[in-house]
Amino acid sequence: MRLLRAAGLGLLIALGVGACVPTAVTRSPQELAAAQQAEQLVRQGQFDQAAQAYLALAQQTGDQDHYRVLAAEVYREEGALERAAPLLDQVRRARLQGEDAARYDLLRAELALAHHDAHTALELTTQPTPVPPALELRLLELRAQAMAASGDLWGAARTRVQMDPQLEGLDHTQNRKQILDLLGRLGAEPLKRRGAAMKAGDRMLPWINEALTQLGVPVAQPQPDLNQPVGTMLPGANANVREGYRMPARVALLLPLGGNFTGASSAIREGFFAAYADAARNNAPRANVRVYDSGGTADGALKAYQQAASDGAQLIVGPLTRAEVAAVFGQAKLPVPLLALNHPDDKSLPAGGATEFGLLPETEGALAADHMVERGLHGAYVIVSDDDFAQRAAGAFKAELEARGGHVAGMATLPPPGKVNYANTIGGLNMPKSAMPVPAPTSSPAPTTAASAPAPAGSTAAAVAPLAQPGVDTGIFISMRPEQARLLLPQMQIAHIGLPVFGTSHIYAGVDDAAANRDLDGMEFCDAPWLFDAQPGLPSHDAIAAQLPAARGTSARLFAFGMDAWNLVPYVDWLRDHPGSYLPGASGQLAADQFGRVRRVLVWARFQDGLARPLSGSLQLDDVPSAAPPVDQNGNLPAPAGSAEPAPTGH
Repeated sequence: MRLLRAAGLGLLIALGVGACVPTAVTRSPQELAAAQQAEQLVRQGQFDQAAQAYLALAQQTGDQDHYRVLAAEVYREEGALERAAPLLDQVRRARLQGEDAARYDLLRAELALAHHDAHTALELTTQPTPVPPALELRLLELRAQAMAASGDLWGAARTRVQMDPQLEGLDHTQNRKQILDLLGRLGAEPLKRRGAAMKAGDRMLPWINEALTQLGVPVAQPQPDLNQPVGTMLPGANANVREGYRMPARVALLLPLGGNFTGASSAIREGFFAAYADAARNNAPRANVRVYDSGGTADGALKAYQQAASDGAQLIVGPLTRAEVAAVFGQAKLPVPLLALNHPDDKSLPAGGATEFGLLPETEGALAADHMVERGLHGAYVIVSDDDFAQRAAGAFKAELEARGGHVAGMATLPPPGKVNYANTIGGLNMPKSAMPVPAPTSSPAPTTAASAPAPAGSTAAAVAPLAQPGVDTGIFISMRPEQARLLLPQMQIAHIGLPVFGTSHIYAGVDDAAANRDLDGMEFCDAPWLFDAQPGLPSHDAIAAQLPAARGTSARLFAFGMDAWNLVPYVDWLRDHPGSYLPGASGQLAADQFGRVRRVLVWARFQDGLARPLSGSLQLDDVPSAAPPVDQNGNLPAPAGSAEPAPTGH
């Protein structure tokens, strides 16, 4: 109720002069002066004196009920709600009109809740008395409390979902936690039944899925709708404006610049400023960027965030580690919007004013499950390494496959390097054998989507995916390092296991090595499109990799991640506010869900003759967006207010 009290105080001050007094009431100059003095006392936080001033006006004027309600509101703001009760007892409710009546009912409802009378509170907050917009959040908060106290958990959650878009800061964060707590208390089975009965567009469905996920129930995660790329030219007279583009004047980049995070931070930072430099080529207005060392610790991240805010940053990108992100999210309020480069450990929803963007292995696991189901493969054997990324990818794969109606026929974790017996691992799964490995078909191309567009003429990419052969409805999912995959797949061939194999990006070292990767021929994996120059409009991967070591090999994914961090800066608000919009990024097609999480749709590639190539070549779309608005007819492009086009500076 912290924000709601502040909102109520603002309304009380606005109405103290008599905005809600019936027009038939004529106020003398003395009464107006006394009301203004009481209002000033409220502004100064002298609540008791203000209440006494309003009560004096109640005795001296003919509008006793109005001033008693105002005095009761002041006591509520002071936190002395019980002192408001006797004043309300003296008020004649039938004589109140409009906003006075609404405030009276809300005060009565709040008193009823304080006395554990949920029934009365519910009646007072669900009756058709209109409330002014400034009191709507207060009404919904009390209604949600009354519903929860009366046992209507679903109604309380739905009411809080109605409040969600109107809140910010700590109130927003707390309200979201309460929504998930209320839904969680309903239990998994009732939630599943409600979710199954809902239409796709119901605003409660994402909340049900989030609550089920937190309860440990596998929930299908539909891929983001990729309907409209950001930066599309607006039609009409304003055709020189690109939709959604808004560049802040000052941006802070928070990264841990030393210790164990030096390599990752360096690749991200270089990618960030490579995209920054490319924006100049597109004549884009660029923010003044300053880099801060977050230290890799919770305390370091908090200090860096607070320093960046003090220095006037209008958007903060980072920090990087999960512990750092959790610490920054834990603040009572985020004074500056945040684009976090990871997700917190506790898997909580993003804090108010924050957007999350990360390279999650769970994303790849879920994408692999969807990819297999779309090809008619509803069963899977899972073989992963003991690395954290592989275990997380396997968990997400299993959850998504089961939620899509599939099943995992067997799972195996490879022992640490040096102790691996691949033959025993394969044999222990009892996979079906064939006389010869199942060949990849040469027809029936994969479905075309926004993330998998037709290959351009002359493309050397594989034209089709390894669709299931007649009688084959099972595949193999793997997540491990390249050297492990190069040993595993030949052993499967020796064992006459001919099932199609799908994997995460971790099995690809990021560079062409036909000799080393020939044993991986035929298997598919999801990865960042920039590694294959499969996303038009971005700087060439090959050209940058020739100059910057950070853009080569496995670090190229972090480099692409850094590029996307910069390219998201002018569009992050637009993506959150416009479902279906997306940014064609280096690490994938990027779309934000209603919770403020940027989700990635990756490209699928396949090894052929030892070379990894995207299944559908380029991600060329009919309307390729630009990262920047074009210049006007005079060749000018105004920069944001208060900014120039400075070079990035370190800190």
